[in-house]
Amino acid sequence: MPTAQITRMVLPDHECPFGRRALQLLRDHGFEVEEHQLTTREETEAFKAEHGVSTTPLITVDGVKVGGCSDLEKFLVAHA
Repeated sequence: MPTAQITRMVLPDHECPFGRRALQLLRDHGFEVEEHQLTTREETEAFKAEHGVSTTPLITVDGVKVGGCSDLEKFLVAHA
């Protein structure tokens, strides 16, 4: 079973729709998913700065950085 890691923003008052979609896509495609939730704006901003990205989620498949939700969609099509 392929494995994926997703770090996504889940705040008390807002859940990133792209992170939610990416998580569902991974599950729909049979991935074993390790999920990490960013639960504050500060945590989210620190994560983005640390990883050099401007948005979340950040997805890794079998140890390879895929990117965000649209990158995951392209990845899944290319590896179908």
